[in-house]
Amino acid sequence: MTDTGSLREDRRSAAATAATHGIGGGAAIVDLHHVGRRTIIGVGVLELPDGGIALVDPGPEARLDALRAGLGELGHTLQDVRAILLTHIHLDHATAAGAIVREAPRTAVHVHAVGAPHMADPSRLLASAGRIYGDAMATLWGDFLPVPRASLRVVDEGDTVAPGGRRFEVAYVPGHAKHHVAYYEAATGTAWVGDVGGIRIRGGPAMPVTPPPDIDVELWRASMDRVMAWGPERIVATHFGPYDDVDAHFGELSWRLGAWAGWVRESLRNTAFASDAERARAFSDWVAERVTRKTSERHGECYAVASGFRDSWWGLARYWRKREAR
Repeated sequence: MTDTGSLREDRRSAAATAATHGIGGGAAIVDLHHVGRRTIIGVGVLELPDGGIALVDPGPEARLDALRAGLGELGHTLQDVRAILLTHIHLDHATAAGAIVREAPRTAVHVHAVGAPHMADPSRLLASAGRIYGDAMATLWGDFLPVPRASLRVVDEGDTVAPGGRRFEVAYVPGHAKHHVAYYEAATGTAWVGDVGGIRIRGGPAMPVTPPPDIDVELWRASMDRVMAWGPERIVATHFGPYDDVDAHFGELSWRLGAWAGWVRESLRNTAFASDAERARAFSDWVAERVTRKTSERHGECYAVASGFRDSWWGLARYWRKREAR
């Protein structure tokens, strides 16, 4: 999710070029320079034995030219794409998929069953997002073209996908989203975790991303345990990049998820706040102050753009209200 209040230089930087980062094991990351900032959205690029490539979370269609540029640096074009591995269908992860399939019709798009119908017909997803992002929709996400149903490959817990002969185990990891999966390649010890691994930018703190509508704290903790059960040597987060201190990363993420959930729960009980909007602003300020204290003001702004702290209050507030209504 992206904080729409953090788009200052972003529209002026729409043409920013991508940068590539080799991470070993026949994999690289293309930094899309989303809204003109480095290390906000990274697309995984997997070299396949047949000379093609697979992509993990191709990002927003608005940054498709940046993806092209990054693939060019790696000696590839979009026509080399054989598979897309979607961790989930949020707009910052998935909107480019349909456009890529249009250019590379052989591409198989792997996605969880809950997300697959929305990839084939994104109209409901776009209507919901449009209420949040308004006029910023095109700038942030571009055109969300449908993926032909024949190109979709539904995946779930325990499945295996093997694009070009590279073998990835699939785990169902809800908590951040009901349509979230993670992919593990035992040969390289790498787990591609999307947002279940939270956000961690340039070695900063591991932080959750908790937008509506699917946040579930218990399921998220169980999802972290599921990834850990693979025993990965490293994880790769879309926001942003590879980390090999896996135990420490998930320990910090779990602690902070609990701290955020506790803050939001108390805010709902606090009658000093005049409205939910005021609660969300106070939460955003509280998170921003703490991440800036641990990093720097500029570093903290990257977290705010990548996460959308106010969105995270709304997601956790919905979680608590659903629990109390049971």
